[in-house]
Amino acid sequence: MGYSQFKLNLLLRVAAIAFSSFLMAGFIQDGLFRLLTLLIFALVIFQIVSLLKFLDINRKLIVQFKEQRPTEHQEANQSTSWAGNDDQDLLQRYNSLQQKLSNLHHEKDADSQYLKTIVQHLGIGLITFDHNGDIQIINTTAKNLLKVKHLKNISGLTNLSRPLVKSFQELRTGGQDLIKIQHEGYTYQLSIYAIELTLKGEQFKLITLQNIQSELEEKEMEAWQNLIRVLTHEIMNSVTPISSLAATVDGDISNNINKNMDHYEISKEDLDDIHMAIRTIQRRSEGLIRFVSDFRNLTRIPIPQLKEVKVKEIFQRVVTLLKHDLEQVNIEVITTIIPTDLLVRVDPELIEQVMINIVKNAIQAFEEEPQKQISLSARRDDISTVTLCIKDNGSGIDEEALSKIFIPFFTTKKNGSGIGLSLSKQIMRQHKGAIKVVSNIDEGTEFSLRFEDQELEKAAVV
Repeated sequence: MGYSQFKLNLLLRVAAIAFSSFLMAGFIQDGLFRLLTLLIFALVIFQIVSLLKFLDINRKLIVQFKEQRPTEHQEANQSTSWAGNDDQDLLQRYNSLQQKLSNLHHEKDADSQYLKTIVQHLGIGLITFDHNGDIQIINTTAKNLLKVKHLKNISGLTNLSRPLVKSFQELRTGGQDLIKIQHEGYTYQLSIYAIELTLKGEQFKLITLQNIQSELEEKEMEAWQNLIRVLTHEIMNSVTPISSLAATVDGDISNNINKNMDHYEISKEDLDDIHMAIRTIQRRSEGLIRFVSDFRNLTRIPIPQLKEVKVKEIFQRVVTLLKHDLEQVNIEVITTIIPTDLLVRVDPELIEQVMINIVKNAIQAFEEEPQKQISLSARRDDISTVTLCIKDNGSGIDEEALSKIFIPFFTTKKNGSGIGLSLSKQIMRQHKGAIKVVSNIDEGTEFSLRFEDQELEKAAVV
């Protein structure tokens, strides 16, 4: 509406000048009314000056609008009042617009201050810095975690921890790391997560920090308690009958010795009892030795020798190794690989061991199902992620057992050692991968092995 009024005002002024000029030209041509002609000439001059002044006022308003944007040092009610009365409507509109811009600026400042307050009071440490390491934002939590009061560049953390600075510099978007910090005799673990940002053409990095020492200590204590519980259970199960039978045999022999006879005779019945006791002691001792051997295997997982292999070949070898077991209980194996030439970067021997453990469990999970079936499938989820799945239509696993199946030595089978799945989980962890299980009673169980190729992931980020 303001622009339309400006055009109308300008048009009227030009029309008035044109009319006055036309009238003056007519008087001059007729040679009449010289005094009136002079007056009209003066009127034309006045109109032209007024038009120039009108245009100059608008020019000044535009210049002032460009050069005098509201800043944090200007008052919100600042206005322009140097123009004449004829242009008050335009000036009012200009001042109204300036007021609105000033209000928007103050709202922006309030929002910015609000966000700064939130950032400073977050329970997670936040740091942003540019490619030179110069810090733009560091909140209170980050300062407390890093034991600093002021920090201008991440290089200032070198005295605290060189690996920490290196991790800050090398982590890319989505990268995570765990860094152990030692300060004044105290040790704590920092969990680090990085995101790379671009702002106005300049590269920045956002780092989040969390002290997970208490969580780690809690999980460590829980792991020790579970381990001690399992060890106590297994050892007591073996040692108690050994001790009892040894005492029984000792009692029988002591009774014969205490008779003070020159010749000791033991009846066949007693010999049979002693023989059975000794065999039981031997059997339980061997079981205890196997248990200790299995426990030792959990602590001696080899470092994976990674290489690209065809998933098809892994599946074929697993099925071939378990062919006899599968045929004995009449289990059909279905294989699906998309794409058919799918490659995965793993240690084939270790991953085959994981799959053998899972497939064996599936075979033993079948009861009276009319059509026993195990599905082996593989797919590429994205450029750097491959998932292998082992699914059966067996009896399923109940919820309580499902929460414990990866605990060492936990088993629901009579003759199971309880280390297969625990060992499988550690192998997957060595591959920087993950293992997941989903099960429904009377419907079946599905294990998923997820692998991420770090080299492909880095290439995708670049």
